[in-house]
Amino acid sequence: MQTPAQPSSTRVKSRSRPETGPDSKQAIKPRHLFSYQPYWAECFGTAPYLPMSRAEMDALGWDSCDIIIVTADAYVDHPSFGMAVVGRLLEAQGFRVGIIAQPAWDSAEPFKALGEPNLFFGVTGGNMDSLINRYTADLRIRTDDAYTPNAEAGKRPDRSVIVYSQRCREAYYQTPIVVGGIEASLRRIAQYDYWSDQVRKSVLIDANADILLYGNAERALVEFAHGVANGRTIRELSDLRGTAVLRREAPPGWTEIDSTRIDWPGRIDDIPNPYDVPHDQITEPDARKIREATEAREAKKDEDDVLPIRIIPLPLQRKFDTDPDKTYIRLPSYNKVKNDPALYAHASRVLHQESNPYNAKTLVQKHDTMDIWVNPPPIPLETDELDGVFDLPYQRRPHPSYGDARIPAYDMIKTSVNIMRGCFGGCTFCSITEHEGRIIQSRSEESILKEIEKIRDMVPGFTGTISDLGGPTANMYKLNCKSHDIQKNCKRLSCVYPTICQHLETDHKPTTQLYRKARAIPGVKRVAIASGLRYDLALKDPEYVEELVTHHVGGYLKIAPEHSEDKTLSKMMKPSISSYDEFKAMFDHFSAKAGKKQYLIPYFIAAHPGSDNEDMMNLGLWLKKHKFKPDQVQTFYPSPMALATAMYYSGKNPLKKVTYKSEAVGSIKHFEDRRVQKAFLRYHDEKNWPILRTTLRKMGRADLIGDAPHQLVPDDKPGRSARPAKARRNARPKRTRSL
Repeated sequence: MQTPAQPSSTRVKSRSRPETGPDSKQAIKPRHLFSYQPYWAECFGTAPYLPMSRAEMDALGWDSCDIIIVTADAYVDHPSFGMAVVGRLLEAQGFRVGIIAQPAWDSAEPFKALGEPNLFFGVTGGNMDSLINRYTADLRIRTDDAYTPNAEAGKRPDRSVIVYSQRCREAYYQTPIVVGGIEASLRRIAQYDYWSDQVRKSVLIDANADILLYGNAERALVEFAHGVANGRTIRELSDLRGTAVLRREAPPGWTEIDSTRIDWPGRIDDIPNPYDVPHDQITEPDARKIREATEAREAKKDEDDVLPIRIIPLPLQRKFDTDPDKTYIRLPSYNKVKNDPALYAHASRVLHQESNPYNAKTLVQKHDTMDIWVNPPPIPLETDELDGVFDLPYQRRPHPSYGDARIPAYDMIKTSVNIMRGCFGGCTFCSITEHEGRIIQSRSEESILKEIEKIRDMVPGFTGTISDLGGPTANMYKLNCKSHDIQKNCKRLSCVYPTICQHLETDHKPTTQLYRKARAIPGVKRVAIASGLRYDLALKDPEYVEELVTHHVGGYLKIAPEHSEDKTLSKMMKPSISSYDEFKAMFDHFSAKAGKKQYLIPYFIAAHPGSDNEDMMNLGLWLKKHKFKPDQVQTFYPSPMALATAMYYSGKNPLKKVTYKSEAVGSIKHFEDRRVQKAFLRYHDEKNWPILRTTLRKMGRADLIGDAPHQLVPDDKPGRSARPAKARRNARPKRTRSL
């Protein structure tokens, strides 16, 4: 029988060192992910599957779990599933980890299934946001759930992180609760919630959790777990990178950069404090007055006194020397962004500008009487650390308790390989960058090829096809900034918009070489590429495009120009449609050279902020000209924290400096109007012709109604069927002989 968890005084101490601040002269050097002294429970070894029941715990000789992960997805022991990555990583650190997957949430009893964890609960909404998982962009309830056995719907609650955390608190009130995953990550500050059409508080408050881990949280999670195991309190661990915590007030001695407003007051001759200085009238004498007053006030204090909070208006921040390790930016409060959409857009802009882990500052936002402190993002994993995460002993299949039940998400990825993390594209409608960051983290070629061999040897029914080598994008593998010094000072929201940065590495040779080695592995017949292709980058390397087109496209390649009109594309931070035309020419050339007839399948978005009916009409005409008849089309989905969502809610453009008079961005919000924009994408569907005719007439473009090649939809002459002549002929009933 295993003895209870050792008291903190007898546990092995983790030898950690603090990271330096984001702007420190000393280089930021985090502790290696696998350098910690393992927790004492490593003596139990590796579990075949992380246990989901008391019986499995008994079989492993466990009397308790050190950490219990509660997830809204079915437990699949595969590196593409968050709960498996987190669980196996913590297991590798020596902890006993249990899984409670998709528990019933009508009471706290299911959350007691594995007993009380010795250290903490880890709560995640799963690989998808629970609301996006359940509702379409038109707020219709989906009929299936790809992350649930047999795709059964209704196995997770709305706002899973909040519901699960509250039930964990009911089950064991004193046990710390850590929330993470994409659902928590994108709700770390006040955020517009499309489903309730209002701004909600940070999920950390609503969940009544102790700490929030955002992004790919391995560093913070491992340090937090060892810290708690060694008896440290949440307060003592509140400065970890990649975390958000609650404080009642700022610690003494910090400098606050005040970014709570966008309408600084007019010039005042006598300057009693920094708040009275307008950003557009600040002179060097003004700044000198503030500096001298601040320094004099600090000089009067005794050495033993603690310095007070120093407040500097955002426009003055560059006129003061500050300690980056003790400087934070104060965002407009929850109440302000809730009631003032322009301030919401401003807060969104600041948050995105402070996303580079090498120069980001701590962000603070008042929520009633509490402050949300969002520490700087985690330092990206090095290649050997990322390899270590993917090389953990995953079974690469669902937990045996699911029997023969089919889990669609697993079927989709069971023969795919994730080769990198992050995305520097910065598309405003996408939340990948907000979650995983802009710096690309790549695995080694050796680790990737080793995983392909594992798939070949371990996955039942493997047919020889690797379904994907990719990640957030197909072709950003090992594409990083050429200069670390430039990267650590950069605040660009995208490395490829409006143009590809001259400091970005665009040589695809590592990816091309990887493809060639992957398809040469014995037993592998084909390596497909299914991740989204950044085609403007691919244009920089024709050799890569030739390799892709010749060996890795099965007749169709999906890409996402998203729109044809520059006005809308500028709000998406996507390249001009001319880049698509260039890529298509290259794609067709190499397809013909390989003796193949292959096609591009472009994806487009309707109702994106900034896209009006005229833009959608022009997109429809572009589609017809190029003989595209999209079957599946997307309507803009305002996901939490995305820049496009800030445009949608605020009517402002956070890609530029936000003021009350700054650029306005229109958005289509009524479902009927969204349906019109979607109809332009499916101009060929006769069900959409009536609404398109009405819209075109309102726009004064009745000239586009008719049967000519340059016209968008047929006319509606009296007595004429809505269907084309060929369809009408095919629909005529056959003559039958009367009896």
